[in-house]
Amino acid sequence: MIPIPVVVCVVGGWCVIYLGDVLLRSSSALKSSYEDWLAANGLSLSPFHVRWQTGLLNRLFAKWGRWKPRFLYHWFNLGMVFGVVAMFGSIILLTKTLMQTLAQMMTDSPEGSNEQMLQVVVPGVNLPVSQLAYFFIAILISGVIHEIGHGVAAVREQVRFNGFGMFIFIIYPGAFVDLFTTHLQLISPVQQLRIFCAGVWHNFVVGVAALAFLFLLPLFLLPFYYTGAGAVITEVIEGSAASGARGLFVGDLVTHLEDCPVRSVEDWHACIKDISHRPQTGYCIHTATLQQARSPSRVYKRLGGTLECCSNNSLTDICFSYSNNLESRLHACLPARKTIDSSHTCRTNMDCQKDFVPNLCVVPSLENQTRLIRVRHQPQMDMLFVGYPLHLQFAVSLTNFVPRYRFLHFDLPVVIETFCKYLVSLSGALAVINAVPCFALDGQWMLTSFLEAILSSLIVEKQNRELLGFFILLAGSVLLASNVALGLWMVTAR
Repeated sequence: MIPIPVVVCVVGGWCVIYLGDVLLRSSSALKSSYEDWLAANGLSLSPFHVRWQTGLLNRLFAKWGRWKPRFLYHWFNLGMVFGVVAMFGSIILLTKTLMQTLAQMMTDSPEGSNEQMLQVVVPGVNLPVSQLAYFFIAILISGVIHEIGHGVAAVREQVRFNGFGMFIFIIYPGAFVDLFTTHLQLISPVQQLRIFCAGVWHNFVVGVAALAFLFLLPLFLLPFYYTGAGAVITEVIEGSAASGARGLFVGDLVTHLEDCPVRSVEDWHACIKDISHRPQTGYCIHTATLQQARSPSRVYKRLGGTLECCSNNSLTDICFSYSNNLESRLHACLPARKTIDSSHTCRTNMDCQKDFVPNLCVVPSLENQTRLIRVRHQPQMDMLFVGYPLHLQFAVSLTNFVPRYRFLHFDLPVVIETFCKYLVSLSGALAVINAVPCFALDGQWMLTSFLEAILSSLIVEKQNRELLGFFILLAGSVLLASNVALGLWMVTAR
């Protein structure tokens, strides 16, 4: 959850700002000069909301709106087509997301929640507090570029541009453009549609650009970092099964999980998934060693049904089971590290008959779903992990980028990767949400202009077109509100 000090600072800060504003406005000596200062700087204050607007960028927007008119014409026409497609596509996507959410609620199972394309984000719940900076910076950049799209399109369509502004609502930053409403109403529906679709179009372009940059990042960083040699550990959760003196360390290069090679972070996740779904890996041990360690009289069953043959006080020994082709199942208590370090992996006894030495394949006798996993991580000694594979997966964070020089740190690629991922997700989400035909969003004006452009000859009465648009907007608003409400409940209440 969000740390209490952060909540106190946010609420306390807004209270101080609001009380200061009330005191200054109620002061007969300072009220006039204070309000003049706010007006001169384009500032306005209300509870949990600060808004700033300026006309200093008007010339810049005018320059952008007149740059290469033919290119901009085709650019915003393409954006108009995308906006219309996105408007209908957002309805399909929200409907699918709502059905997935309802299905999860009916089954009381969290499985499949990560497969949803749209998820409600709650800081401190499903958004780590440590990554809030990425989240808010990506939102701000996405919002600014969204509004720049509206502004440039409006200037190109000869709509007067009054100013550009930014705001903070509670903790969420955003941007806006102020357009002359009368001019906006006088232009044709198609021109209006170009302007209203420009925001979601620019968000889509930003998302694609960030995705392309993320894909080409190994090429950009090639002089300083190389990839394909393994996965570098960037964080180990303190107190987890992967930490400790014989555990994993920040900066280690993971190259193998058991006999599964790890050349990237994707390989790491794939190997853990494979290990989770296949039987426990075995190890080739000399038959003489097994005869010395055989424990026929000390084998007992655990509650889970598996067998144990080692003392409960043993921290280094593990019970192994094997077959010598004469007896179906035998057990031996062996020192785990010594046994595994001096052997290679196997599935059956046939895998151990390679060096004409009498070896047998022994398998750790562990509780259901738990695994013994050997993690090879340079330059340290192999780590032996006993537990649920998913616990190992979520105990560490990794990156694909290995520094070529000692003075370079692995944090730089991680920061760039993380920011690009947030920019792709949030810019794409902003495009989808704003395209929804919903009251108070871009989708409202996109739908109105679209209906005016295509139905003016079919439905002559404007009142009837407005009534049709109202019902579509009402349905879109209910659909969006349902997704948000149920998404919040799934994230916070379950």
